[in-house]
Amino acid sequence: MSKLETIKELLHEKNASLVVAYSNGKIKEYYQNRINDIKEILKENPFALKDAIIADKVIGKVAGSILTVAGVKEIYTDIISKYAIPILEMNKIKYSYGKLVDYIENNDKTGMCPMENKYKTETDIYRIYKDVLL
Repeated sequence: MSKLETIKELLHEKNASLVVAYSNGKIKEYYQNRINDIKEILKENPFALKDAIIADKVIGKVAGSILTVAGVKEIYTDIISKYAIPILEMNKIKYSYGKLVDYIENNDKTGMCPMENKYKTETDIYRIYKDVLL
């Protein structure tokens, strides 16, 4: 079984929000909502996700941008927004997903996620990274 398949399976078996296969071989599950796990990992060590393989429940443009700047190698997500795909493709990040959606929904499921809405037209992924993480 590939690393991606392993972490994808863990994502679902453990009902995690994020599973990371780090470049050093360690695999870890995370359970916070939205991009909080990613932010916490990168605030502790900005290089932690370099060459990592990620399995996440949801990837929108903000998460896709941050993971791209962080240097991830591959991403699987259950749900991906149409705003995330161009970022991943332009930066040659290998990705796969379960379901493509027009946008990531807010917590109430009444509209677009505020972060996705704020950055939907932003073209500079480094600006998104800095705005959200720093």
